[in-house]
Amino acid sequence: MAPAGIYVHIPFCLGKCAYCDFYSMPASEAVMERYTEAVCAQIASFAPDEEIVADTLYFGGGTPVLLGAARLKRIRQAVYKRFAMCADSEVTVEANPAAALYDTLAQLAQAGFNRISFGVQSAVQKELDTLGRLHDAQTARSAVQAAKRAGFCNISADMMLGIPHQTMDSLRETIAFLLSLEVQHLSAYMLGIEPGTPFAAKRESLPLPDEDAVGEYYLEMVRRFERAGYAQYEISNFARPGLESRHNCKYWRLDDTVGFGAAAHSFYRGKRFYTGRDLTGYLADVESGRSPFIADGEGGDAEEVLALGLRLREGVRLDAFAARFGADEKALLQKARAYEKMGFMRLQDGAASMTPPGFLVSNSIITSFLLLL
Repeated sequence: MAPAGIYVHIPFCLGKCAYCDFYSMPASEAVMERYTEAVCAQIASFAPDEEIVADTLYFGGGTPVLLGAARLKRIRQAVYKRFAMCADSEVTVEANPAAALYDTLAQLAQAGFNRISFGVQSAVQKELDTLGRLHDAQTARSAVQAAKRAGFCNISADMMLGIPHQTMDSLRETIAFLLSLEVQHLSAYMLGIEPGTPFAAKRESLPLPDEDAVGEYYLEMVRRFERAGYAQYEISNFARPGLESRHNCKYWRLDDTVGFGAAAHSFYRGKRFYTGRDLTGYLADVESGRSPFIADGEGGDAEEVLALGLRLREGVRLDAFAARFGADEKALLQKARAYEKMGFMRLQDGAASMTPPGFLVSNSIITSFLLLL
């Protein structure tokens, strides 16, 4: 069985971006200190039936670096005390370029944090302003340079597709900027308009590119990233050889993951559980000695295995899938071959996987496979 991944959610942020639906909020030093104590206590009290071996630790948010190096190191120490962490573990921290102070990054690198992920989103100021981002392109460049000086050798940068005002020319400007950073990993996420966000309230007036344009942006991005030596290993992720996000791959492969902190989700031994999006309730539970975990049923059914597996460039082995879920392997293979002829899938060594054009219509492809079950 593959080692598990450990996730810690840090819900504090400099400000709420107009599109953001993640659980995040501003916080005082006192609240952040209290939260750190609670997360450490929750980790210490986690008592599964067996020792958990883990090889990834991921601090997401929010903006985890706002917690400060000392608090992040305390949480890391709590994780390493509670779990059997492998010597070569990947330890990631997310960062907003506007909050990436060199001294904090240097302390984290010295403490064993070895991967950092920056939310850049765009290099075009008009797009950044519309998104509500607090940095500009030069701030993002300075943050990446600071991380390199601090000792991080595995750096990721995110961008967004389909954002207001984006054109093919502005997309190429952002791509060129990201490539100039010479980082090891790149991610590109399509904008989703989530209920309850400022973008949702004014969706009709947003200058959004249409669906066909966004599809062209995606294919152009894939071509340019791959020409620059970043292999696409997942629908939205690209990496230098051997530097894929080991932690995020656990979600797509349905490996065990255990999450701590408010709004964290877990999948362990086939069971899903989570903590609520409620900081006050989370703190009250942990400080009163109650478990904040909420059961969320079982995971790993056919739909989930197929949908997550086909996000990865490695795809899904049809023989193993058919045997596990009682499907007709020949029918699955026939369907995959039909999509291969259309340029949407590839078949290699018994595995069916998406091509970049296939990723654009992946929902309909997955649905058609599920109809065979």
